[in-house]
Amino acid sequence: MDRVPRRPGRPTLSDEQLLDIALDLFLENGFERTSIDAITAAAGMAKRTVYARYGDKETLFKAALARAIEDWMVPVERLRGVETENLEKTLLTIAQMLLTNILEPAGMRLLRLSNAVSVSMPEIAAANTRMGTEPTLAYLADLFRRRLLPEDAPAPEADEAALAFLHLVVGGPASTAAWGVVMEEEAIERHTRYCVRLFLHGALPAPGGGAIERENRRLKALAEEAADLLTLTRDKLREAK
Repeated sequence: MDRVPRRPGRPTLSDEQLLDIALDLFLENGFERTSIDAITAAAGMAKRTVYARYGDKETLFKAALARAIEDWMVPVERLRGVETENLEKTLLTIAQMLLTNILEPAGMRLLRLSNAVSVSMPEIAAANTRMGTEPTLAYLADLFRRRLLPEDAPAPEADEAALAFLHLVVGGPASTAAWGVVMEEEAIERHTRYCVRLFLHGALPAPGGGAIERENRRLKALAEEAADLLTLTRDKLREAK
């Protein structure tokens, strides 16, 4: 991305503008290859102004990432707004919203940048992950307490269910995309629907479920035969009158 450096003498940028410029450079070049000199040149600011606000490059990096995550993440109000009487439909819609968000270019850039610094600065990567997922996890845990788990379920169970849902439905496609593997929209949709069903109902049928289904089909066939026989009998009785 080509930038025209700001000329000295222009009004000082706000913190938000400075963080946006810094984040663009961090995303393009990575943390190590992005210098304060490059950031100040792109922003048209003196280094002493940047240092006065943030102290050092790592602090500026943390602030830029925090702002980007706040702008990127799906607000809990939007998730709550799609709730319906049908829990499976609700979870499918939520899963689609979260996946769309993480698979957008902004989401992928943030994920890759966090992954890139996870070895050299694991505390930053961990903090970013918490910032981006904790509100969503808290909402999901509350949803499962209200709509899924028995009233006497242990408190941590809802938290574990929320984490399992997020990893199962969102984590796989996000990790795959972060490694550069492109999934077709149809495959993503199929994965999402399958994982939501798997989360709610499990992979194995209930004990005896197959036998019950077969018995239901047999009873339905017998009922249809009885109805046909009754109709035939009525027709014969009318003819006999």
